Amino acid sequence: MKDDVPVPHGEKAASLLTIAREWTKLGFIGFGGPPTHIVLLRRLCVEERRWLEPEEFEDAIAATNLLPGPASTQLAIFCAWKLRRARGAIVGGLGFILPGLAMIIALSAVFLAKHPPIGVLGAAAGAGAVVPAVALNASLGLVPGSWQRIASLRAPRLRWVLYAVAGGVSSALFGQYLVVTLIICGLLEILIRRRGTPGATSLSRSLLIGAAHSTAMGGLAALSWEALKVGALSYGGGFVIVPLMQHDAVSTYHWMSGPQFLNAVALGQVTPGPVVQTVSVVGYAAAGIGGALLAAALAFAPSFGFVLAGGPRFGRIRQNSTVQNFLLGAGPAVVGAIAGSAIPLGLSLHLYWQIPVLAVALVWLLVARWSVVSCLLAGGAVGAVLALVGVHV
Repeated sequence: MKDDVPVPHGEKAASLLTIAREWTKLGFIGFGGPPTHIVLLRRLCVEERRWLEPEEFEDAIAATNLLPGPASTQLAIFCAWKLRRARGAIVGGLGFILPGLAMIIALSAVFLAKHPPIGVLGAAAGAGAVVPAVALNASLGLVPGSWQRIASLRAPRLRWVLYAVAGGVSSALFGQYLVVTLIICGLLEILIRRRGTPGATSLSRSLLIGAAHSTAMGGLAALSWEALKVGALSYGGGFVIVPLMQHDAVSTYHWMSGPQFLNAVALGQVTPGPVVQTVSVVGYAAAGIGGALLAAALAFAPSFGFVLAGGPRFGRIRQNSTVQNFLLGAGPAVVGAIAGSAIPLGLSLHLYWQIPVLAVALVWLLVARWSVVSCLLAGGAVGAVLALVGVHV
């Protein structure tokens, strides 16, 4: 198969060097999560270079949003795949991921050090206080799209509510089973809408066995399973990794404390690139730099695999009724899970001054609708100032 593919307006397909340069630039400036990533990719691929037609880009967004895993990362990989097939996807994907990964590992070394500077401790506590509000904001941001999918497929809205409640309860109380809850909600909707779909029971059983096996082994096996769950089973956007990881990282394996996990989430939000980078902070806490690199590699491997294997079939994936039905059940469960994660995240706050910071953050994000990144930075600045004037952090 040729590497070069037809490009709109007769322009020559980008070279691998060009893809490496442009996608690495996106990796450095991609602050703000998926909305920013989509804008930057569209500006580059559609408006400036005219590598893709607007309709192609919109279809790519729709297709990657149907896949599990970090959608904006998969969109970046897919756009590079459109230009130079497999080699382009690998070069572009690594360029998009590695800058943020390097930054977040460096920050992990500072924030998770045994004796970090007092100002760093304050900044971490201040940014961490904002995280429960960020979770609620992320959940509310997913509601319109998920609700619209229910309406477009003529499904009873009561089921949407029930799936969302199931995800919220699982996230708040039974974090270790959240992945199974998401899968069961998706498969249940398939069964309801298409009677007699085989494999639901065996799939759920295999997931439970896999989780139990990794729990028993611990160590790098547990970290590997954690990263694979994040990369392969995080439906509905990057923030769903928070309830996926929190129970295991804090309660089961004790890789980090509750406040340290809040710091990890904050770092994933304020660094460029995909929010899934948060898993590398957990990997660093578990096994140092090697653990961070292992977690990142396993978390992003499914995204490369989905695009490389499914790129030519994305049009059919988008139209597949089974995929649509699965997301009809799993999507609302994700919305509920992200909202439910705010409860254990809030319970991780342990300093009295973090409560008013959280209250301001709720107004900042849910009422004023200001930026998540600026909210986290403001919370960090408040915490640093309080620490430097002698307030306990």
